[in-house]
Amino acid sequence: MADKEKKEFHYGGQAVIEGVMMRGPKDYGIAVRKMNGEIVTRKEDVEGILGRLKWLNKPFLRGTLALIDSMVLGMKALMFSADIAMKDAMEAEAAEGKNSGKQDKALEKAEADLETVEKKGGSINDLTLNTMMFVGLALGLAIFVYIPILITRQLNSHIHVRWELTAIEGLVKIVIFVGYVYAISFMKDIRRVFQYHGAEHKTINAYESGVDLTVDNVKRYSKVHVRCGTSFIFVVLITNIIVYALIADQLPYGSLIEHNILSTFIRWLYHIALLPFVAGIAYEVGVKFAGNHKDSSFTKLLIFPGLLMQGITTREPEPDMIEVAIRSLESVFEKEATRKEEEIEVV
Repeated sequence: MADKEKKEFHYGGQAVIEGVMMRGPKDYGIAVRKMNGEIVTRKEDVEGILGRLKWLNKPFLRGTLALIDSMVLGMKALMFSADIAMKDAMEAEAAEGKNSGKQDKALEKAEADLETVEKKGGSINDLTLNTMMFVGLALGLAIFVYIPILITRQLNSHIHVRWELTAIEGLVKIVIFVGYVYAISFMKDIRRVFQYHGAEHKTINAYESGVDLTVDNVKRYSKVHVRCGTSFIFVVLITNIIVYALIADQLPYGSLIEHNILSTFIRWLYHIALLPFVAGIAYEVGVKFAGNHKDSSFTKLLIFPGLLMQGITTREPEPDMIEVAIRSLESVFEKEATRKEEEIEVV
């Protein structure tokens, strides 16, 4: 936990099902609590695009690649926690059937499914992971890009200044995002994930303050953090409005006046094409700058909407949730220590 190491890399993570994933510069760790109270951990190397192709790690270029790496790692962590939950449910179903003396087909199926999962190593295969990522991206592009375009298209007969339409379109995206997150926050399972999200933030805040990582120490810290993905999404949405508003009058489809399906589709294509550019700017401002200058007035103003949003996406965690978050971060430190020992042996 040396100060130099903390300055070189900002540790962070995400909440998963009954657990937390934490990421270091070259390693990541996941800790998940099972139904019996046991904490299961996994610690592995981070194999990302930027790690393999270091020459791409350049300002404004690395943003999109870093996001892709984060999405892949996040999905892996989520699938690991889902596997644990699935095995827990199968074990509980099998145990309940045995305790009640039932040896019917349902019990046999539960035991067979559990055996199949264990033979596969308790993980969902890469095809499933890739399919879920593709479907998620497609739904995201449909909900947060195409639908706002369709909504603002209805205003074309009333508003003829393109940058104003673009600004309204951006505000529609923000409303959809906030409304979606607020709606799912009432779901019991999502509420627990938000509690683990709060535990993750508290643990990182405590670590960055240099205190010992105990439950009592960690729970005193804030569940809000400037580098939260929620804050970053808001930076992306705001950057989106600015970028598209600046180029709105330059797009070569003025004769279409955005009144038909073709013009709407062309506008959607422009949005997709410019996403890497928007993500690159947002990453440099919302992650790199904000992380290194979190006490500046500009940073506080920039991330203020995201900090407010964290009032929804983070909940006060229970002590056992904090324990899981601490264990996740400690597993990263353990993996890093092992890596250093291996490097010393090689030398």
